[in-house]
Amino acid sequence: MLKQKSIFKTFGTFNVYLYLCSTKTQSFMTGEYILSIFIGAILGGAIGFEREYHAKEAGFRTHFLVGLASALFMVLSMHGFDDFVGQPGVIIQRDPARMAAQVVSGMGFIGAGTIIFQKNAVRGLTTAAGLWVTSAIGMTAGVGMYALAIAATILVIACLEATNFFHHHIFKTNRQEIDADESPKP
Repeated sequence: MLKQKSIFKTFGTFNVYLYLCSTKTQSFMTGEYILSIFIGAILGGAIGFEREYHAKEAGFRTHFLVGLASALFMVLSMHGFDDFVGQPGVIIQRDPARMAAQVVSGMGFIGAGTIIFQKNAVRGLTTAAGLWVTSAIGMTAGVGMYALAIAATILVIACLEATNFFHHHIFKTNRQEIDADESPKP
């Protein structure tokens, strides 16, 4: 501890930060890990951009942050405790699936908050599912499975766009007929 205080006094805060980033203690801050969280955030943002373009509840920022956080949690659970393994008196059982399970549970909780039952209609299911799959994509990027994360993102956006197209072009006439049949009778 005394050594760190003397380093702060001698070199300044910024230089100490650079020093700590280059030591074994902060070895998890490598380009590969930064790339993982960057890809998770960008892929989440791509899904969010599609949702925001169609003026849905959760847009770019929400999906971007969910993808980023999920990737970060996975990088942390896989590599964040590397320096503690093998230390005398420290027993760490590494299981990245524990963190993944907690992310899934947390996203389920957030997703449940977006679902609303109003006027005999359920709203927000697609938003909840979108946030959930964005979290899964972020976790996939966080473990370095970039091709799978990109493929899943493409599938999600294709699904959302296809259902939007069908909803507005194909099913449009059916909806008008249903609305006419359900009009109040005098």
